Amino acid sequence: MREIVGISRRSVLKAVPAAAILVAGSDGLLAGPATAATAATPFPQPAVRSSRSASDGSRAVLDQALDVRFTDTAVPGYGTVTTRTYNGTIPGPTLRVRAGDTLWLTQVNGLPPNPPNPPHHGGHNRPHRANSFNLHTHGLHVSPSGNADNVMREFPPRSADEAAAGAPEPRYLTTVEIPPGHPAGTYWYHPHAHGATAEQIAGGMAGVIIVEGDVDEVPQIKAAADLVVCVNELRLKDGKVPEFTSGDALAAVPPTFTVNGAVNPTLALRPGEVQRWRLVAATAFTTLSLQIASGEQKLTMHQIAMDGVTFPAPVAAETVSLAVGNRADVLVRGGEAGTYELRAKGVPVPLMTIEVAGEAVRPPMELPTALPQGKPFLDEKDLADPGVDREVVFHVDAKVFDPPFPNAYRVLGSHPTPAADPGGDLTRDPAYGLFDPEFVNHTLELGTVERWTLHTDDSMPAFHHPFHLHTNHVLVTHRNGRRLDPPVWQDTVDLVGGKPGDTVTLLVKYEDFTGRTVLHCHQLQHEDLGMMQLVDYVQPRRPGEPGRPAWPGRPSPLDH
Repeated sequence: MREIVGISRRSVLKAVPAAAILVAGSDGLLAGPATAATAATPFPQPAVRSSRSASDGSRAVLDQALDVRFTDTAVPGYGTVTTRTYNGTIPGPTLRVRAGDTLWLTQVNGLPPNPPNPPHHGGHNRPHRANSFNLHTHGLHVSPSGNADNVMREFPPRSADEAAAGAPEPRYLTTVEIPPGHPAGTYWYHPHAHGATAEQIAGGMAGVIIVEGDVDEVPQIKAAADLVVCVNELRLKDGKVPEFTSGDALAAVPPTFTVNGAVNPTLALRPGEVQRWRLVAATAFTTLSLQIASGEQKLTMHQIAMDGVTFPAPVAAETVSLAVGNRADVLVRGGEAGTYELRAKGVPVPLMTIEVAGEAVRPPMELPTALPQGKPFLDEKDLADPGVDREVVFHVDAKVFDPPFPNAYRVLGSHPTPAADPGGDLTRDPAYGLFDPEFVNHTLELGTVERWTLHTDDSMPAFHHPFHLHTNHVLVTHRNGRRLDPPVWQDTVDLVGGKPGDTVTLLVKYEDFTGRTVLHCHQLQHEDLGMMQLVDYVQPRRPGEPGRPAWPGRPSPLDH
């Protein structure tokens, strides 16, 4: 494997002064200054691992170990935290591949044994087995089956008896074959074991995946420094992530936001210089509505991609909004000299500081006017059944269960999980609309184009329910009845509460891969508590083959 540690050479030379270049330590992290005359600390970047081309012409492979264990990790600007990490860093290493490559990821579970009994009861839709994990390559269009992007797997640690006997720490292999022609862009990876996801991501278990390709060869983009801006949302109390033992155990803890593992790092940008920022919302709870501002003065972000899919042309905006799990690639050109801050609405502190200073680039670096579009748009004329929508409604019923987790986080709409008591009060039902790993909510035939309607009936604007469908991107065509022109490819779609809450219409084509996976709310404590559905991608029926059983679901009497 060819390994690049820290910032790529091109990015270093263009993003920081020569005197500020750091040397790489043996642990793969950026170490101390190269000389005592170092003038500034460079903008931090995660370690980078890249695929190696095979000599026999077969698929290039990125062979990487991801070691997961509790680590004492230094967070510049905060201090030392003890938390679960990938390879001892927050975030984990950035994985760089190309379409047609293979990710071969060996994951070591060095976490302590899971407790024999959970501290509370309530079944699989309660936090449990916090030291088990698996791997989700969020946004990649790859197989959800076998040992690929299969979130139905579990990677447990050693049992107490195995640890006492000195058994080796278990290792689990994930093999992800990226299709030829996969869109070039920014993706990410994180654990996705139901019942443990929120606590693990709140401790920084996440990393970035970059698929290189056509957009990187656009001259104006190729000339720009290519920088990862990975925002992690840590929930820390006394330097540790609290155990998820009650409904507010994590949510009530004030967040600590880091960018590439540091609190409010500083990035250098020359007037007239263009940089490419790969913005990653590796958060578990908070939506990021981002601006770059110095008082009333703002820097324009020229967005070139959303969730890994390149736009037909850049979109200039002063605000870029990222739901939990979203990514946006933006080009930023330095304007007037000064100190700017990347801020998120509702977050009281800056995420990072941008110093626009130094000799101006003359003439200013250019911005592209057109881009190689990442995916062709779908057309409503290709709908399998134009008169029928699949509907997903994110709904919360308060005080259904005994504490410490009293609320029921349901997915309703056209295919809810059946009620335990179909004739009873569905608002109090212990199963209705909650995740059931044995019940297929949606059977989706490959090659089919369908329309979905998403809605949240939460009445408070502070409540967000981001919708995430695994394996296939969705094309957002309408928001709150307004047609988007052009539509936008996404893999995670934010739904904001209100009176009424958001309604989104999208088109999706089920392509290439069969197998069972999930859709869910990407506010991850909601997912751990049951706001998820099982999806089964299947081959299309042959002519004359009997139809598959429908899952009509019971119409909900709840006021949506």
